Amino acid sequence: MRVRDRLGISERRQRQLTWLMELVMLGVFLVGVWKVNVKIIANAGVALLIAQLVPVLERDYGVPLDAGLTLWITSAVFLHAFGTIGVPGSQSFYATVWWWDHMTHALSSSVVAGVGYATVRALDEHSDDITLPPRFIFVFILLFTLAYGVFWEILEFTIGVVASMAGTDTILTQYGLNDSLWDLIYNTLGAVVVATWGTAHLNGISRYIEDRLEQRTA
Repeated sequence: MRVRDRLGISERRQRQLTWLMELVMLGVFLVGVWKVNVKIIANAGVALLIAQLVPVLERDYGVPLDAGLTLWITSAVFLHAFGTIGVPGSQSFYATVWWWDHMTHALSSSVVAGVGYATVRALDEHSDDITLPPRFIFVFILLFTLAYGVFWEILEFTIGVVASMAGTDTILTQYGLNDSLWDLIYNTLGAVVVATWGTAHLNGISRYIEDRLEQRTA
């Protein structure tokens, strides 16, 4: 299935959107430097690194990341980085827009679920000794993504505690138990989307992983 058929917009337009988001992330990073805001610098910096990792994987390692997949991954890190700033004189979008945190969790967890889906499908196709029914793959992706979500919430909590003990601002904000539960719900939503429609978009990645496994075992 061609990229245009998936999203309804041309590959060229998708790549332009990706480049635009990367430029905005660079702008967010520079805003953080100007304000000497460690939280903005750290989040925007990591987002930029991930965004630049995508073309490196495609160019240097032959990972089949088309314009649609690249846009998907870049959107996840872009919205997270952009959420750390706000309108002048206001708090971040994470603090002022109630659904922003939910949106970014659902999108980022869908990327994590995509990694899990592509890997488990590759293992299923690689070995004749492994047979994974579709229902098992569906449940595995949910559990894999939930495990990631729990790890992330623990990470947010730990960083917040360490920052509080050190008397500094935290780079990841944890808004309480109720917020963590909603984060896990939206993580699950992102996983369900990938588990349901992943076949149409991630088979190329699965075949790449399968080929690498066959090269190692040959």
